[in-house]
Amino acid sequence: MSDGSHTPREKRTFWIAFLAGVAVVVGYAIYMMMPQTPAEIDEALTTDAPKVELTVAGQANGVIEITLRPDLAPLHVKRIVQLANDGAYDNVMFHRVIDGFMAQTGDVEFGKADGNGTRAGMGGSAYPDLPAEFSDEPYVAGTVGMARSQNPNSGNSQFFIMFAPAPFLDGDYTVVGHVTKGFEVVEQIKRGEGPNGAMIGDADVMTSLRVVE
Repeated sequence: MSDGSHTPREKRTFWIAFLAGVAVVVGYAIYMMMPQTPAEIDEALTTDAPKVELTVAGQANGVIEITLRPDLAPLHVKRIVQLANDGAYDNVMFHRVIDGFMAQTGDVEFGKADGNGTRAGMGGSAYPDLPAEFSDEPYVAGTVGMARSQNPNSGNSQFFIMFAPAPFLDGDYTVVGHVTKGFEVVEQIKRGEGPNGAMIGDADVMTSLRVVE
């Protein structure tokens, strides 16, 4: 039976828990104050960089321009350009879309919109997986990164576009580019309602991905 008093250890435990809760609230507030629009990119780094135009149809309709970053990830950029020139990305769905986080697409094996979509997100391309090309480039709104499994060297064809900053991805996923036009189209991509952002029902579709420069 307690007499209502607290030992010094109990008081210390209380204040540690209290301050930890305050830290979480403050951290979330700072996160919400972070810019939710694409950051400016140093033009000197992208003068000769290839650009691709991603055309979206569905709930979102329009064209997204992505400036690729061979200075950060030459092998991954080469793969995206290769698949784009092959027409492999045509008619591939956005199979995983999480509000406030990112939209994922690029499964050229199982993610075609004319398929049943049940295995979308589990496939890659006919080409081999790529070694990781991690960098110090931060994940902010508009950053384009390569999806992978738990194996760091498993990037292949799938990629994702960030809706908002996600510092916990920094240095752990290969950055391949940035949205330089059409971010308003990105923001309109249909969100997934299944587990972990999986699409239920009709998904928005990447009708084409074309190299323009």
